This record gives sequence, structure tokens and C-alpha cells, in this order.
Amino acid sequence: MMATRTSSINARAPTHRAIRPASSQKTHRRSLLCRAEDTQTSAANVVTDATFEELVLKSPVPVLVDFWAPWCGPCRMIAPLIDEISNEYGDKLRALKLNTDESPSVATEYGIRSIPTVMIFKDGAKLDTVIGAVPKSTLVNAIEKYL
Repeated sequence: MMATRTSSINARAPTHRAIRPASSQKTHRRSLLCRAEDTQTSAANVVTDATFEELVLKSPVPVLVDFWAPWCGPCRMIAPLIDEISNEYGDKLRALKLNTDESPSVATEYGIRSIPTVMIFKDGAKLDTVIGAVPKSTLVNAIEKYL
């Protein structure tokens, strides 16, 4: 009885889906690419293999390091959150971004196996790690423990 009922429901359900015209698809794809490009980091908040020790380990304030890559969708999702946190905490916290494709040594040293990964450092020591695209509140809770 159940199989007959299910098949009759499926028979009434529409099986088509809306397809965008080719010109609309190109525009949509272009806008997605433009949004992804907007997440590029400025030189002011970038850390590399060469600058990691100076900017992170020797920092007089706690440092939040976002390990990311340009091809990573979840990384692009949390990028604006990292920028907001940087602006909100001002001088109490330094927020930096490390591109794991361009600076693989530090990522390897700290065992980064998944991105995005956010680590919090204070006085040269790694204190906390948050893995994945998490809500801003999760990052703030992790930060607040060390301020």
C-alpha cells in the first residue's frame, strides 16, 4: 500500500527544474568570482613563513591567526568575521591571516590538516585552536578566554 501511495505522489510532483539562460549563468558566475576576490587580504594583516616569528610569536598582545587558502569556500565565509573581530578588538588583539598555499612551513609546523583553522597565540605559545567555518560567537568565546 505504501509503495503505491508513494509512486502516485511522485507521479504528481513536477520533475522539471528552472534553468537559467546561458547569459544569466555567465553573469552569476562572474559575480561569484568577484565576491571571492573581495576576500583578498591586505598587506597589513598578512603573516607569512618569513614574518610569523616576529608578528605572532613576539607579539606583545594576543594574536589570532587565520590559516586559509584562496580556493577554500569556508575560508572565504569566515574572512569577514576575522576582519570584524580585528576591528572590534583594536589594540587588545592582533588578527592575522596566513595563506597556507604561499606559506606551508608554518602550517606544517602547527599541524594544520584542515582549513579554515584559527589559532590563538599569546606570549609565543599556541593557546587555542578552532577548526572549520564557525559562527563569530565561537571565535569571540575562544578569544575572550585569553584577554
